[in-house]
Amino acid sequence: MWVLFAVVSALFAGLVAILAKIGIRNTDSNLATAIRTLVILFFTWLMVFIVGSQNQIADIDSKTLTALILSGLATGGSWLFYFKALQIGDVNKVVPVDKSSTVLTIFLALIFLKEGFTFPKIIALLLIAIGTYLMIERKESATSKEKGGYKWLFYAIFSAIFASLTSILGKIGIEGIESNLGTAIRTVVVLVMAWAIVLWQGKHKELKNIDKKSWTFILLSGLATGLSWLSYYRALQTGPASVVVPIDKLSIVLTVAFGYFILKEKLKKQSFIGLILIVSGTLALIFFN
Repeated sequence: MWVLFAVVSALFAGLVAILAKIGIRNTDSNLATAIRTLVILFFTWLMVFIVGSQNQIADIDSKTLTALILSGLATGGSWLFYFKALQIGDVNKVVPVDKSSTVLTIFLALIFLKEGFTFPKIIALLLIAIGTYLMIERKESATSKEKGGYKWLFYAIFSAIFASLTSILGKIGIEGIESNLGTAIRTVVVLVMAWAIVLWQGKHKELKNIDKKSWTFILLSGLATGLSWLSYYRALQTGPASVVVPIDKLSIVLTVAFGYFILKEKLKKQSFIGLILIVSGTLALIFFN
């Protein structure tokens, strides 16, 4: 059953990047992240009360709570970097770098979760690493320079690092509690972090300037994120992180497809080959685990 939840998570995760990209075209990325988190907070706690897991709050031990808080902080960091990267870079470039967190996640799962590490996994990780490298264009166009050159790559790399920590800490945090409750608690941490940064930067003053189209896509991206999260952590609770994470990262296929057809972002031959390698490596991780 956890495989089904992981696939559903990937489907919604694929929509998040596109919806968010459209939503932050005319909106500060940190402010948009904070707004999205409000939607996720409502949705995740609604699910908590639907399944009745709020009764477990009093039974949460210090280890679980610490892991959930750290996971929430890592998620907040990953989001802030990721959506900043999306704002100044192309979806088809940013997403592959972010999804390369699969490699680091598997290494961390080996160290902290004692999950197996085999020769097929090594080959799969190499395919993902090479594929990611090929999807990063090394020649800056005039347009990319205007957008900030390779700043998007800096943000995308840090997004991937924090995303890896999120998966491991999240796995540890939901071992002893219901997954929806764990997700909801993490969301509270992300919300506090996101709005603290917005208030510190004074970006809350821009709320009145957000147009209807941006509001619509920001809210939709928040809903898609909430659905992806609930499915992802349900899968992570019962399935191995080294397999759940790769399945979730297959959302890259849907994201790139949307980026090509909806946002009209070109995918060069080199990038297409890179995408094939990433997908091949991910599938190898799933089937040869």
